[in-house]
Amino acid sequence: MKFGPVPVGEAAGAILAHSQRADTSTFKKGRTLTAEDVAELAQAGIETVVAARLEPGDVPEDLAAGRIAEAVCGDGLSVTAAFTGRCNLIAEVAGTVIYDPATIDALNLIDEGITFAAVPPYAVVRPRQMVGTVKIIPFAVPEQAVETGEQRAKQDGPTVRLAPFRARPVGLIQTRLSATKESVLDKTTKVTRNRLTALGNELTMQDRCQHTTDALANAIRRQRDQGAELLLINGASAIIDRRDVIPAAIEQAGGHVIHFGMPVDPGNLILLGQLDGFPVLGLPGCARSPKLNGFDWILARLLADQPVDREQITRMGAGGLLTDIPSRPLPRADAVSPAPSAPTLPRIAAVVLAAGQSRRMGSANKLLAEIDGQPMVQRTVDAVLNSRAEPVVVVTGHEANRVRTTLAGRDVTFADSPDYERGLSASLNAGLNAVPEECDGALIVLGDMPLVSAPELDKLIAAFNLQEGRAICVPTWKGKRGNPVLWARRFFVGMTTVTGDVGARHLIGENAEVVAEVPMESANTLVDVDSPAALASIRTRETA
Repeated sequence: MKFGPVPVGEAAGAILAHSQRADTSTFKKGRTLTAEDVAELAQAGIETVVAARLEPGDVPEDLAAGRIAEAVCGDGLSVTAAFTGRCNLIAEVAGTVIYDPATIDALNLIDEGITFAAVPPYAVVRPRQMVGTVKIIPFAVPEQAVETGEQRAKQDGPTVRLAPFRARPVGLIQTRLSATKESVLDKTTKVTRNRLTALGNELTMQDRCQHTTDALANAIRRQRDQGAELLLINGASAIIDRRDVIPAAIEQAGGHVIHFGMPVDPGNLILLGQLDGFPVLGLPGCARSPKLNGFDWILARLLADQPVDREQITRMGAGGLLTDIPSRPLPRADAVSPAPSAPTLPRIAAVVLAAGQSRRMGSANKLLAEIDGQPMVQRTVDAVLNSRAEPVVVVTGHEANRVRTTLAGRDVTFADSPDYERGLSASLNAGLNAVPEECDGALIVLGDMPLVSAPELDKLIAAFNLQEGRAICVPTWKGKRGNPVLWARRFFVGMTTVTGDVGARHLIGENAEVVAEVPMESANTLVDVDSPAALASIRTRETA
């Protein structure tokens, strides 16, 4: 890859390294300059730009990021579309993240342009949470480096995978001494139930008994006979020795002790045992608190069916100091919080505008016109449903019942636009009002764009990043802007005040500083069907 100052007259096809203003236009960093761009820059008196020019053997940043991410990605995870050289791994279900740190180190040592970061090993993650991110630093990296990265990532199977939590019968036994308060036991039950619920499980059974070996052994056998597959024992007094009451009771009930103690503080006095092939835990006193402690680490692994033995436990010392200290205030504030510094994928809805009267199509409703044997609106909605957008709101108006019947059985929410005859703005208003409050933004999809694909929509969603100032994401093809457009929620109010048969395009110009142009691989985002000739052209393309 060549990088440096380039005469404007030679810059067509080069990738702009720094944003450049030319009269009324601003060309942002990362834009591949077109002949039209070059002409505008020259007319503005700009003689040179700093740009990158790819050479044979270079892999563009987005393609490289996507290839590495696909190679790294294992079970329970999915890969987002790449944008600005970044591709993220996202949790599909709740679980714990599994990988060997040495493999990630080896991947990051291949080439300085290829980086991969992940949440800590065995971190607890929720659905839609980011687990890892591949970032290509320059605009391109050598093909050989990408191939080596793919091979390294796949050498022993995918680098990172997610072990999902599995529900199973869980029992809790608490022992009493004469001074034990029932309120303390009640609180412990509540805290334990909350821990299990956060990890996709329920507290199935519980017992309270005297803090003696015989009484506890009987309670252990009773819960095992009732089908418990994980037993948690919280003693009235902390375990001090392998021959103390809790380990002695486990052995008397027919089980055995695997390991006592762990190099995690709080949590040192935990005991791992086994009975009939199922784990039994003697809990440390800190397990009565909702704050993070060593018990949480063990519990998450067990509920994700990950092995826990003496070696696993004794290797937990690195990073095992969890005690609150002044330089790290309240790191244990929430025992079941997701992995630190791992954002959740933005929740993006889609609003499909399907209420129009198709005036330029004559008497026919263009949205019901068939393309390759499928109604146009079906094609558009199916593409949206196959993307990461959720939920999908379909705005109806003209011939609403026919449109709804055409989309019957699909996982969409319908929003009626009673004032659809007023034009696009009325439909936009109805659709945005139906977007749930928890959504961070919405794709505004025209129902008459049957060529738009799910990967193209996902690329727009991948570009959306409020922290990095990308609040409006617009697809482009060879420098021309198209549809759909993804809008952050903060623009909804302004969009709903628009009147007439117009959209919200003026807001793009008014908020240029947060607009991200997202280059597409085809002209699909420029193609809508607004006339019989356009429909005929689409049909010809599909049958070609």
